Amino acid sequence: MGTDIVRVPVDLSERGYEIYIGSGLLRQTAQHVQASLKVTQAVAITDSNLKTTHAQIVTENLAQAGILCDLVTIPAGEGSKAIGIVEQIWNELLAVKADRKTVVIAIGGGVVGDLAGFVAATYARGVPLIQIPTTLLAQVDSSVGGKVGINLPGAKNMAGAFWQPTRVIIDPMVLHTLPDREYHAGLAEVIKYGVIMDAEFFALLEDHVEDIHNRDPDFLKTIISRCCELKAQVVEQDERETTGLRAILNYGHTFCHAFESVTQYGRFLHGEAVAIGMMCAAHLAASMGRVDQQFIARQAALLSACNLPLSVSGLDLDDLLAAMQHDKKVEHGMLRFILPTKMGHVELVDDVDTDLVRASLIA
Repeated sequence: MGTDIVRVPVDLSERGYEIYIGSGLLRQTAQHVQASLKVTQAVAITDSNLKTTHAQIVTENLAQAGILCDLVTIPAGEGSKAIGIVEQIWNELLAVKADRKTVVIAIGGGVVGDLAGFVAATYARGVPLIQIPTTLLAQVDSSVGGKVGINLPGAKNMAGAFWQPTRVIIDPMVLHTLPDREYHAGLAEVIKYGVIMDAEFFALLEDHVEDIHNRDPDFLKTIISRCCELKAQVVEQDERETTGLRAILNYGHTFCHAFESVTQYGRFLHGEAVAIGMMCAAHLAASMGRVDQQFIARQAALLSACNLPLSVSGLDLDDLLAAMQHDKKVEHGMLRFILPTKMGHVELVDDVDTDLVRASLIA
C-alpha cells in the first residue's frame, strides 16, 4: 500500500487494529476495507460539510471496487451528537437492510466519528467500524481508542460505549482544506500529548511552529504519527479506563467540558475549550505547588503561537463548577483532575479544593 505510509498498531488482542497514515489514502479506501473485512455492503456517515467532497471520494472509490455504499448525511456540528440523530440513522440502516456484516464508515471530524461509532456499537448489537478522520483533532485523538458516544442535554459524551474500529485511515492531505479555526483547534490535542507524555515532542512542536502554520505535509505526518503512537500506548494498557491510566488523556477536559456545556456547545470548538482547560489545569497545579511558573509560560506560549485561546470570560463560575460535577472522573461527588508535575508527566489528583478550582478559572 505504499512505502510512504506509516502504520501504527493498536495491540488489543482480538480487538486490535492498525492506523494507516499517508497522503492519498482517501482514494484507497476500498483497498483498506477489503484488506480488513470481507464486505459487500457499507454505510458511510458524514456531515453536511463533507457530503460532496471527502465523502464523495470515498463512496465513489468503494463503488468502483464493487462495494455497495449508502451515504447518510447529518447536520454539521456538536448538536448532531444526540439520541434523535442516532435513531434516525438506525432507521436508515434498517431501510437499506444493513446486517451484522455491514461496515459503518465514519468520514468526518470528532462529531461524526463519535456518533457513527456509537451507531456501529449499538446497531444489531455491534457492526464493524472504520474511521476516516478528516480534521486534525480527530486524526490525532478521537478516531483512535474506541471511545464512542453522544451528548445528553447536561453532559458531554455521557451516553456511550467502547467500540474499537477495525481500521483507521488517515490522509493528512485533507487538512489542507480544513478552515484555519478548525486546524488550530486540533493543535490543542497535539500539544496536550507533549504535556502529558512526551517532553521531547513538546520541544519539537516549539521548534517547528512555522512548519505547523504552513501545514508542512512531512511534519503533519510526523505529528499525527507520534500522537497516534502515544495514544495507542495508553489504550493498550487501559482500554476501558479500569486502571486510571487512560484518564491522563483527559488533561484539561474537566474544565473543557464545563465550558462547552455551559455555553451549550455554541461558543467554542472542542480544541479551543481544551486549550483553555489546559491553562486552567496548569494554574490549578501551580496553586498546589505541583508546577512552577515556567511550566505555565511554556504551555501558554505554544498554545498562543498556535492561535489558541488561553482564558475565558463572561461565564458564571457557579454554573461551571456545577457542570464539572457531571464529569465522568467524579467519584462520590468529589472532583478529580489530571494535573501536571512537569513537562511530559501528569497525575490524577483526588479531592481538589473547590476554592482553588474557582481561582484557576479566573487566573
